[in-house]
Amino acid sequence: MKRYLLGTALVLALPGAAMAADECGEVSMAEMNWASAKIVVAVSEFLLEQGYGCDVKVVPSDTTPAVTSLSENNEPDIVPELWSNAAGEVYDKLKENGRIEELTSVLEPGGVEGWWLPAYLVEEHPELKTIEGVLENPDLVGGMFNNCPDGWGCRIISDNLARAFDLEGNGIEVFNHGSGETLATSMASAYENKEPWFGYYWGPTTPLGKYDMVSIDLGEYDREAHEANQNANTPNPKPSGFPTAPVLTIVTKDFAENHPEETELLTNITFQTDTMSSLLAWQDENNATAEEAAVYYLQNNSDEWGDWLNEDAREKLGKLLK
Repeated sequence: MKRYLLGTALVLALPGAAMAADECGEVSMAEMNWASAKIVVAVSEFLLEQGYGCDVKVVPSDTTPAVTSLSENNEPDIVPELWSNAAGEVYDKLKENGRIEELTSVLEPGGVEGWWLPAYLVEEHPELKTIEGVLENPDLVGGMFNNCPDGWGCRIISDNLARAFDLEGNGIEVFNHGSGETLATSMASAYENKEPWFGYYWGPTTPLGKYDMVSIDLGEYDREAHEANQNANTPNPKPSGFPTAPVLTIVTKDFAENHPEETELLTNITFQTDTMSSLLAWQDENNATAEEAAVYYLQNNSDEWGDWLNEDAREKLGKLLK
């Protein structure tokens, strides 16, 4: 991580580990503008440079610009964290035309959404594990559902699910938060005071890494119902659980053909969604950068990422694998 790890204990532990860039050459990598993607990039960049001799050029991006650039310019070479359900028709055409390869689920099982309760509440009242139990016991969850802010996609879905489950008819007021900050703060305040909290959230995120929360059972995922629930004008919304969102590492076909060893590494890089949430919580608690969170992960999880490497890279990074 030549951009930011000079002077850290990690680089001091690796004198001479970085290899000549001509082993791999220059490769470009998109860095999306959210926290988990920045950590994935930092870890991937370090391993590619220090283990495989790549000269990694990190390109700030977002989903639409990255996919557009792939379509028009065949770059960046690597997009380490792409939420494919938000990538659109251009992405679908790139796949159909064989111009990109989907390597792995970099977050496993993927991006998660749901309606959550604090674990201490569910442990005390196991009947709250299901939406039926919540509806039968509105007082136990504080009589309120903490909804997404206006303008978020989850707001439309949760509004429709609130109608499908008749939350208000069952004594649960729907409270629409004004921002993501107040939604997160409401969870934090309730958790720290061991009070009821019931609402929507998603991961990987700092709050789900910091607080032990339980995603209640909303029933089976119904694709038709879920898609209809994404329309604010759906007249008769139906219940459905939330699907897991695929979060993928993709590369261009050219990169995969010209860099088989590096492609194998990127195929192996995967984080449990809960692990990423915990990393985000550590980053928040320590006021750390994404690069510092990556260092923390690398220093404390060599048993995981060591298995991602080929034999040569494992030898080069041997001092960190002890």
